[in-house]
Amino acid sequence: MLDAAIAAGVDVVRLNFSHGTAEEHIERAELVRSIARTRGRAVGVLADMQGPKIRVGKFKDGKISLKPGDAFILDAECRLGDQTRVGLDYPELVRDVARGATLLLDDGRIEMWVESVEGSQIHCKVVQGGVLSNNKGINRKGGGLSAAALTDKDREDIITAAKLKADFIAISFPKDAADVQLARQLVTEAGGKAWIVAKIERTEAIANLDEIIAAADAIMVARGDLGVEVGDAAVPALQKRMIRAAREHNKLVITATQMMESMISSPIPTRAEVSDVANAVLDGPDAVMLSAETAAGQFPIEAISAMSRVCSEAEKEMDPGIGQGMMDRGLLRAEEAIAMSAAFTSLHLNVKAIAAMTQSGSTALWMSRLSTKVPIFALTPEVETRRKVTLFRGVYPINFRPASNDRDLLLAEAEDELRRRGAVRNGDLILLTIGEPIGKPGGTNTMKIVRVGENRKA
Repeated sequence: MLDAAIAAGVDVVRLNFSHGTAEEHIERAELVRSIARTRGRAVGVLADMQGPKIRVGKFKDGKISLKPGDAFILDAECRLGDQTRVGLDYPELVRDVARGATLLLDDGRIEMWVESVEGSQIHCKVVQGGVLSNNKGINRKGGGLSAAALTDKDREDIITAAKLKADFIAISFPKDAADVQLARQLVTEAGGKAWIVAKIERTEAIANLDEIIAAADAIMVARGDLGVEVGDAAVPALQKRMIRAAREHNKLVITATQMMESMISSPIPTRAEVSDVANAVLDGPDAVMLSAETAAGQFPIEAISAMSRVCSEAEKEMDPGIGQGMMDRGLLRAEEAIAMSAAFTSLHLNVKAIAAMTQSGSTALWMSRLSTKVPIFALTPEVETRRKVTLFRGVYPINFRPASNDRDLLLAEAEDELRRRGAVRNGDLILLTIGEPIGKPGGTNTMKIVRVGENRKA
């Protein structure tokens, strides 16, 4: 199934640390990479931390049915729930709410109004009823829960993620830059080199969005819990705002949650889902993500194939161009200037491909922030870099180990590699970027325009 998924277009595989053991995650990461190697591909691995998911406990009969107007108690000391009450896995909730608060259970399907808090008990009145079963999540409308973003479990899981050499580690429910900085510190202490993805799913995170983006390497527009906290109508505008802000900060951004939810049980998406994915692509993120559709759905390969088709079609409608804000921005490093120059040149010449010879992937990242519609090939000998650039929009990693450090010979090898892969053919214009001295990370300072097949010394 993983082989078929990668063949269908998967670039990054998400390991959900809410489920499974450390040994299972390590085995799955190696399986992903083994299959990718067999196919001559680079596939990234994203380790997704569970975070402080606040849940109800278990019921004596597994579930109950609640009606509007019912009295119900969330009781931190209750061991087994019944029709009148249920336990909590987060006893501190009693300190975070007071009369008048609105609690949303099971992703907002059930709504309760807090009438009073007495000791370990939160007395509620049901506003919107439904079936409530074991371990369903709890959110507070408008945010305000004090749970730390990194739990003890997350700290152990970060060690596991570092051990399996995860390329990205997603932090759930960060509320500010300090949460992201702590995660980075824990990853470094564990010996990991993963990039940090901050999942924006708290009301507080919206208020601190710029500082979170600055502290992280990427953000995820996690529309599920975010929609519960801020209200579903606010999510589309927030999605666009977050994507725009991430790109302005030269950071990566993923759009996620319920993108093709109906495909959990259907082999085809709804037209609304197709439009949602297409509009998400047009917003400009680096990636769109499937969750339950592939983790637990009946048609995982069909879901991946459908999403891939929609992405490809939507990208045809994107207008290439460098926004005025990007043009007016001051450039601090030579790599940024080269990336901007390559993007500008590709828009004004009939360039078929951009080849960035890179150690760290930084130049390819900056190029990917600009809408050129020209494929960018990151040519690098570094396996960790190849796996990271799998998440960069419009960037394709290539294992490139040149036989020479001579600049002209190296550029010629890069040209031959693109031609061998069918990316270009004789007569095409390509842009090549490289750093001198050759092999030094962060040193891209040269751009060359080449017509494929012509005398390379000219």
